[in-house]
Amino acid sequence: MTDHSAEQHDSSSHVSSDRQDEAVHFYRVRCRPLGQEHLARSLLADVSPGEIVMIRAEERLEPVRLACRVPAPLPGKCVDHAWEIIRRANAEEQDRLTQLPARERIAAAFCKERIRALNLPMHLVQAECYANGSKVIFYFTAENRVDFRELVKDLVQEFRTRVEMRQIGVRHETQMTGGIGACGRELCCAAFLHNFESVSIKMAKAQDLPLNPAKISGVCNRLLCCLTYEFESYRAIKREMPRLGQQLCHADKIYKVTRVLPMQGAVQAVAEEGGAEVTLTEAQWREAENAALRGDDARKKGKPKEGAAVKSFPRKSRKG
Repeated sequence: MTDHSAEQHDSSSHVSSDRQDEAVHFYRVRCRPLGQEHLARSLLADVSPGEIVMIRAEERLEPVRLACRVPAPLPGKCVDHAWEIIRRANAEEQDRLTQLPARERIAAAFCKERIRALNLPMHLVQAECYANGSKVIFYFTAENRVDFRELVKDLVQEFRTRVEMRQIGVRHETQMTGGIGACGRELCCAAFLHNFESVSIKMAKAQDLPLNPAKISGVCNRLLCCLTYEFESYRAIKREMPRLGQQLCHADKIYKVTRVLPMQGAVQAVAEEGGAEVTLTEAQWREAENAALRGDDARKKGKPKEGAAVKSFPRKSRKG
């Protein structure tokens, strides 16, 4: 264990300086049977799925189970966040990882019992034990700050190790407990998301989604994380399309845009003199915009417009 701790300063690099010429292999590993998979790198080339290996984490070695082997990241892509696989686990370390879920269930059950006994306004989400027994972390939710000093004393006396209490939010609670989303798939936060990005109602509006909270909220009662996935794509496409309310001249009629369909590249519009709503394809609304530009250019040159029905319309800004 001491020999490996001497390599701590190299944990953020791909390999130590005297081993840079050796091939680096990448794997996906799990700390818990139903936990997220994490990227790990190693000089070991013959590790098989299901094997237990030792990774470096916060000045200690922790056993994890290897899920699968993955291709090397593309050149230039940062992999500094990848864990480093130090070696295969020995028999004792493998046994520790196997017994870890049972230890965590016992720790969580005892903590819940003490929370009820002390009548504390908190909800325990999960207990996490270090495989080497050096620490137990208890994750909980609460509406306000909680004085858990008496609880910590009871936990330390029971488990004879370091105890840490961490208050988390509802999104992190859902990430830990997991579940199935409205899409029918495993929750993104439980499957692969490691960080939560800021989500706003503006993202739902940009994607023309219904603003019904029941439709755009997740299991945690917060806005869906997946609203961020296509937001930038929708915004980029809409920048190049007519805006709501913009006037377009098509087939000798003036139309007003009522809806933008970015995935189809089309817009819906109604004629100023009334009538049914029509759908203009990309070719049609682009031709209408080009006609307006030709009319603007003709007027600036002091020439009459091309075609009596062509009308000059305010051009939208391409910013934002």
